[in-house]
Amino acid sequence: MNPSKPAVIIQNPTVKEAEAAVKEALVKRKCLIIVGNCWVEYSGRASSKLESGERILMVKEDGSLLVHRSKGYEPVNWQPPGCIFQTKIENDTLVVKAIRRKPHECVKVFFDKIYMVSALSLKDAGEFSLYASEEDMQRAILAEPQLVEEGFKPIAYEKKVKPGFVDVYGVDSNGNFVVVEIKRKTAGREAALQLARYVEAIRETVNRPVRGILVAPGLAKGVQRILETLNLNYKALDPRKCAEILRRSKTRKLAEFFR
Repeated sequence: MNPSKPAVIIQNPTVKEAEAAVKEALVKRKCLIIVGNCWVEYSGRASSKLESGERILMVKEDGSLLVHRSKGYEPVNWQPPGCIFQTKIENDTLVVKAIRRKPHECVKVFFDKIYMVSALSLKDAGEFSLYASEEDMQRAILAEPQLVEEGFKPIAYEKKVKPGFVDVYGVDSNGNFVVVEIKRKTAGREAALQLARYVEAIRETVNRPVRGILVAPGLAKGVQRILETLNLNYKALDPRKCAEILRRSKTRKLAEFFR
């Protein structure tokens, strides 16, 4: 391989050519892509076997490994960053082994046909910004209620009241009912008044105190004073934080599924 080239592609290599290219890419911590017919064995906290099929293997610079089918966006097998890699030829088959130490896990990928090996030197310093919709913020709050305040416990969402639908409805640590109104952008005067209408509608149907909390990344000028006048609270919450929470939740579910 020529180290000066950002991408080196070998088409239809022999097993020996593929092994040499894979070893060099792993030593130099390049992004590696192998396309071919393979099967996969996993051992660790559980065990699994993926039967033979044509797939894409990716090894990233951080030591993460992903095996993709020709359809779908989720990997069918994967290992997180920090893996130790071993490669060898066994019975005319290229074996790529990814080992994770803590907890001990091992993924072995066996290629008996190799269509392409590509080693990539990629530069990526761009910042990634995560954004969430109001529905995403709602889901994040339901998943982690402490985003609103410590001790908050949701009991319903999209609760119908006379003025409309309450985003999240619950109780605080003192047993008071709490109405949560969510805005993904800077909340204005109308958001505060909308929350006040919801709180008043709930108060007409219960016999205990009802609080209102406006959740948004920021408040427009003068809205904090309106909230104080209406005896309502404000909680600053960045939609990007909600998006990250949902992403972590999805990653945990994927990990549980694959293990």
